[in-house]
Amino acid sequence: MAAVGDPIGADVGRGGAEGYAADWARAVRRLGFVPLSAAETERLLLAHTVRLAQAVRTEPFTARPAEEVGRALVEAHLTEPRALEWSLRALGTDFPRRVLAADGWPADLTERIAAVQGGLAAGYARALRDRTFAQQERIARSAWQARDEVEQALRDSEARFRAVFTGAAIGIGIAGVDGQIIDVNQAFADMLGYSIEELCRINVAALFHADDAAGMWELYQQLIEGKQDAARVEKRYHRKDGSVVWTDLAVSLIRHDDGRPRFTVAMIEDITERYELQQRLRFQALHDPLTGLPNRTLFFETLGRVLDAAAAADRRVGVCFLDLDGFKAINDSLGHDLGDRLLVMIGRRLAECVADHGHLVARMGGDEFVILVDGGEDAVAVAKTALAAVAAPVHVGDQQLAVSASVGIVECPVAETSASELMKAADTTLYWAKAAGRGRWAVYDPERSARDMARAALVAGLPAALERGEFVLHYQPIVSLLEGRMLAVEALVRWKHPELGLIGPDRFIGLAEETGLIVGLGEWVLRTACRDAERWWREFPDARLVVSVNLAARQADDPAIVDTVADALATSGLPEELLQLELTESAVMGSAGEPLRSLHRLADLGVRLAVDDFGTGYSNLAYLRRLPIHCLKLAGPFVEGIRADGTDVAADHRDERIVDALVRLAHALELWVTAEAVETGVQAERLRALRCDTGQGRYFGAPSPAETITARLRGGAA
Repeated sequence: MAAVGDPIGADVGRGGAEGYAADWARAVRRLGFVPLSAAETERLLLAHTVRLAQAVRTEPFTARPAEEVGRALVEAHLTEPRALEWSLRALGTDFPRRVLAADGWPADLTERIAAVQGGLAAGYARALRDRTFAQQERIARSAWQARDEVEQALRDSEARFRAVFTGAAIGIGIAGVDGQIIDVNQAFADMLGYSIEELCRINVAALFHADDAAGMWELYQQLIEGKQDAARVEKRYHRKDGSVVWTDLAVSLIRHDDGRPRFTVAMIEDITERYELQQRLRFQALHDPLTGLPNRTLFFETLGRVLDAAAAADRRVGVCFLDLDGFKAINDSLGHDLGDRLLVMIGRRLAECVADHGHLVARMGGDEFVILVDGGEDAVAVAKTALAAVAAPVHVGDQQLAVSASVGIVECPVAETSASELMKAADTTLYWAKAAGRGRWAVYDPERSARDMARAALVAGLPAALERGEFVLHYQPIVSLLEGRMLAVEALVRWKHPELGLIGPDRFIGLAEETGLIVGLGEWVLRTACRDAERWWREFPDARLVVSVNLAARQADDPAIVDTVADALATSGLPEELLQLELTESAVMGSAGEPLRSLHRLADLGVRLAVDDFGTGYSNLAYLRRLPIHCLKLAGPFVEGIRADGTDVAADHRDERIVDALVRLAHALELWVTAEAVETGVQAERLRALRCDTGQGRYFGAPSPAETITARLRGGAA
């Protein structure tokens, strides 16, 4: 007998029970899912092992503890049938030997083990049955509750739908797949002006607006055929009284359980006021508020449609871009109110003059209008018509105004342009027309536009080119016609463009003068030429080579020009008498006040002053006496007239006599004379015979880098 208070008993070996429980736990975990950890399972089964051992030895014997162990196994979810089989078999084979003490076994041990096996199996089975019954009962209760909830939800849903359907502020209608209306709410009926009973006798097709009936019926067919489940559109309906209502319509398809279309539900909202407001706002957004003409936005929308529609048709499109001449002066002198009234009248005239041809007239802003010429009509003819309409006298209030306009015309195949390119070309062409004078028209010329673009690119690149040091100097010899010796060189600037290569001054000097960059560029030329000339003077002191630098009109007018020249001489170390500054005849003629004093101050520095291209302007010979000039450079055309081919003997003699007179005049004023553009030996001989001092031109040497001049000086010294 086990001692009271001993859970295992003196005759139950703990080591044997623990080993048995460990094997039992491993078998249970191997044979099925166990919701406990290995340690938890082993502790649980050790307790059950001890309890079964006590039950076998307890007097009087009863199998009830074995039944409780079986129930406990089910409650612990150790319900794998193979685990139960292992447990019962182990009770009959291993349990007595490993768990019970060998001596003192009850005489009926075999019967007791069998009873324990039966009790364990019976408790296990009853517990499993009770759990199954409990689960089935819970499932049944849940099913009954769910059915009740579904039925209640269905009743609630039907009540809610009926409440929404009846009291909704928007129209709701139900129709069969044949289009026959089944039911509508009062809002639907009120919206269309029918009674509910009247609508239930109508097919939805009868309500479609004539302008969209085909498209709407096609959409409805796709719904009732089940090709789509929903659609939403803005559309018009006819009211019973024949008026039109704009609606926001949403239609949904309701299907049978097997997927077949059953009926459609339409929800419709009256948006007539909103639609009309949108139309008004769209008109305002696309039309000029002053003239009522289409505005810039609508013009570009229309132009885009024309280009898209005609691209494949090999059609041409034209644009006439019109701008009033002197409109700002009218506005400033007569007031903006009168200016606005003038714009209204001009806009009306333009619209009327092309109305019969269907061309679009739009106001682009300010006093700019544009005419879109779509089709085969000549855009030039349209432009002339528009100019004539504008040029007619305009009566605004008590004022009679004479108005003119300029028009830029672009006409090209649709396939070769885009909206932005077309308007860019039109704007460029309008600028050409404006530059030509008032009341003019100009037609777009791609080659001229390319030249203008290239010119603009050069203008834009000039400042950076000076900063990056892209300019270089070439020098052209000036040679004594009597001795043949090089006495001077003229510094000529070139632009070493990174893309276009070496660019001559004829392409950028004028641009530099327009932009004001000529002052900075001219200073760079002056300082660079002085440095090069100083090196020649230092290496070839006997040559006394003079460097001649062109001085632009803006440089001559610059109050700091004298200081700039003085600093260039001082910085380079070049003697003053070896620097000659060339000024154009117009710059010298315009010298007065401070510019005149600057010329005298330059002469006082000791530098030489020369008049370039003498004879090309309206020469006032008095300035030759008044100004400190040292040299005249005869313009090239006079020298070019001295030809050797004898093609025009009379003209040749006239030019020669002019050169003779100019040389005599210069010598009489004690001025040095240089003939430019000497191209042939015959010209050089005739100039020498006329006692011209020096010559310059390709006959004596083309402009070349400083290294070439250095080499020439070395050769001359040799």
